[in-house]
Amino acid sequence: MLIQTRTIVVEKGNAEKVVERFSQESPVEGMEGLIDITVMVNKRSKENEEVVVMIRWESEEAWKNWEKSDVHIQGHRQNKGKTSPEFVLSTTVNMYVTQKIKQGKAFNNQ
Repeated sequence: MLIQTRTIVVEKGNAEKVVERFSQESPVEGMEGLIDITVMVNKRSKENEEVVVMIRWESEEAWKNWEKSDVHIQGHRQNKGKTSPEFVLSTTVNMYVTQKIKQGKAFNNQ
């Protein structure tokens, strides 16, 4: 499994705008190999707010297929030259390869 995280730091009071954006329907949802998209808000943020978007893929190949897809490339072309909203302070993207998954007892009993 491949997991991509996008950590978006925004000025206080703007986290919901980011959550709303990532809650809208998106072409990525129809891609083969997409497991899920999780949008989280860090409750321990002090001065600013932090939103983390976690996108889980079945494999690196599935993610690469999304990256090479016409709809993904077209989306980047449409957004070329656009600046981020002023309330966005920083964005960090990371990629992780899952090494081990452990499930709690509640999941093991299903």
